[in-house]
Amino acid sequence: MGKQRELKWALEDYWRGGLSQEQLLTEAKDIRQQHWQVQLDAGLDWITAGDFALYDHVLNHSYMFSVVPERFHVEQESTWQWDTYFRMARGRSTQGEDGAACEMTKWFDTNYHYLVPELKAGQAFHLKSDVWLDELKQALTLTPNVKAVLIGPLTYLWLSKTQDGSDPLDLLPALLDVYAELLHQVSGLGIQWLQLDEPILGLDLPQAWKQGFESAYNQLKSGATQLMLATYFSELNDNLSLACLLPVPALHLDVVRGKGDLNKVLDRLPPYKILSLGVVNGRNIWRTDEHAVCETITPFQEALGERLWIGSSCSLLHVPEDLDQETQLHTDIKQRFAFAKQKCAEVSAIATRIEKGTWETNQDLAINPKGNLELNARLAELNEHDFRRHSAFEQRKAIQQQAFELPAFATTTIGSFPQTNEIRQARLAYKQGSLSQADYEDAMKQEIQQAVAEQESIGLDVLVHGEAERNDMVEYFGQQLDGYSFTQYGWVQSYGSRCVKPPVITSDIVRNEPMTVRWSQYAQSLTSRPMKGMLTGPITMLCWSFTREDIPLKTQAFQLALALQKEVLDLEAAGITMIQVDEPALREGLPLRKHDWQDYLRWAVDAFRLSVAPVKDSTQIHTHMCYAEFNDIIDAIAQLDADVITIETSRSNMELLDAFEAYAYPNDIGPGVYDIHSPIVPTQEWMVELLRKAAKAIPPEQLWVNPDCGLKTRAWPETRAALTLMVNAAQQLRHEFAQASV
Repeated sequence: MGKQRELKWALEDYWRGGLSQEQLLTEAKDIRQQHWQVQLDAGLDWITAGDFALYDHVLNHSYMFSVVPERFHVEQESTWQWDTYFRMARGRSTQGEDGAACEMTKWFDTNYHYLVPELKAGQAFHLKSDVWLDELKQALTLTPNVKAVLIGPLTYLWLSKTQDGSDPLDLLPALLDVYAELLHQVSGLGIQWLQLDEPILGLDLPQAWKQGFESAYNQLKSGATQLMLATYFSELNDNLSLACLLPVPALHLDVVRGKGDLNKVLDRLPPYKILSLGVVNGRNIWRTDEHAVCETITPFQEALGERLWIGSSCSLLHVPEDLDQETQLHTDIKQRFAFAKQKCAEVSAIATRIEKGTWETNQDLAINPKGNLELNARLAELNEHDFRRHSAFEQRKAIQQQAFELPAFATTTIGSFPQTNEIRQARLAYKQGSLSQADYEDAMKQEIQQAVAEQESIGLDVLVHGEAERNDMVEYFGQQLDGYSFTQYGWVQSYGSRCVKPPVITSDIVRNEPMTVRWSQYAQSLTSRPMKGMLTGPITMLCWSFTREDIPLKTQAFQLALALQKEVLDLEAAGITMIQVDEPALREGLPLRKHDWQDYLRWAVDAFRLSVAPVKDSTQIHTHMCYAEFNDIIDAIAQLDADVITIETSRSNMELLDAFEAYAYPNDIGPGVYDIHSPIVPTQEWMVELLRKAAKAIPPEQLWVNPDCGLKTRAWPETRAALTLMVNAAQQLRHEFAQASV
């Protein structure tokens, strides 16, 4: 996105009509140039090109292969059309008719979101490679040592969905024709290496897909450009031999997350093949222990010589750009960090030291926390009662219904309301010291008043305070907990132009005072309707932070859960008896290999339950999840035992409810009927149809009505219009089902 998120601002300006397409593409070109120069300055032998995206790199491939849904009314385009591209991503661009945006979900176990390719039986692929090839040509002006990169054909198909139930793997032969054509074009440019990313080799693959790898790479092996097969995010385990024996000249392994492969790879690697080891962590911001890495890979250097390459474990998309910008980090903390620019230098330094056979022990890498003795004692004494609500859900629901007297198809929102310019300006002025704390809090109270008044006017049944005072759903809480550190410019792309700034867990986590209570109390004082307290759950706090590497993730999750438990109990004591503990990252944290799922899900579910278990039966616990495949973890979701779960379903046309229906999900559920990541206001008829579809899958008495996600990125006019229609849709469903029961 650029050091100062230059691409974000350019994209959003372009979408508003304030920037021309030519200006946008010039900004993108400049950012690419800067990033390649960073790689050259670090001393890397090869710069990587072709992985840049104005919205999403998977969407890049879909559009380049002409995988464009029919609803975008696209005639056969021989060149790239940006308005079609952005309509696929957002549902809207500066030109062209609106359409339902493509489904979005998580890229493996990261917080990056990709646009799911929509395929059909007999899908025709046609190449529009002009933009991609232009990027390679731009890189070649800097150096002849350019390594082009594409998502591999098997991974692209695995990440896709077919609208007619056909098998995406059936499309492999047709897709390979496009890849072969691309490979020919790359060779024509004089590019020596093409990296094909196949991270699905770290998954449990059906035999047919393994055979697909063999047929695909036997077909693609010829040509002047050499192929590197790249995997990341997981050990290959049973797929290691397959990866080693595919007929490509080079193989890249993530040995940060795939350490187990190191013990076996030399025995299985053919004598002609280059082995690239990803030893610098592309998923976290801690400096690499170069001494430990050099000791680990020295045997590989002795065995392979020039056939050993050194790299990062994966793309550096997942870390901030440049630590040099950070001027407010304490020296003891800063010297332990490495952002993308510094990681490039680490790769180069490790390669040099391995070649020379000399390296020294890193200084000041260890966190060495003193440890919180009281917290450690509390963790040690946890027992099964600490993870269990007092009564079963059926008993709790009866008590809560009597207390809240909510109608059928109760309406609510997920939590946040538009972060207006006034909110952002007030926050900036307060941060810079030109606005006093009292004046800042008065400004936030005015925003909360507006949010409550708007919701009452619209007719929502359960309200939220709108989170005007919160900068980010993780950073806001981290700033009020001991154990976190924060950056100024540690931005990471989440999707499109949306960036997050993950906090860093640097020591034991402790909550010393209430974090949200007075804001929730104030909001509740403005209305007689139920007001939800809003918290971010322990697993999402964990997954959306840069975590410690010296203690287990489970320990960090339980520390967070105990901190949040204190906040939950204080909210309850203050009269806030609906409390939402969001866990959108629960599925994201799931290991890629199924044999590791049970252990993770056990402690992840326990962490959530630990944070809410002590509340009274009359206190209604909500949670929220979005943009993930729930089928694999539906049992774990039920074990959370939240009274109400709200989930994203509108982009997938309620497809995600299939898992809840098949499982006979026992608790209440709010399937989203309004896609907040698109600027399009859905019609009432659209939302009614989604609710009718939901009511066929889930008993109507269990259904709530809500948007897909929080509304902080939207503007008030579209928010007001969409929520009004949503409430009308709920009222229409109440009437229909009341009539049906007469």
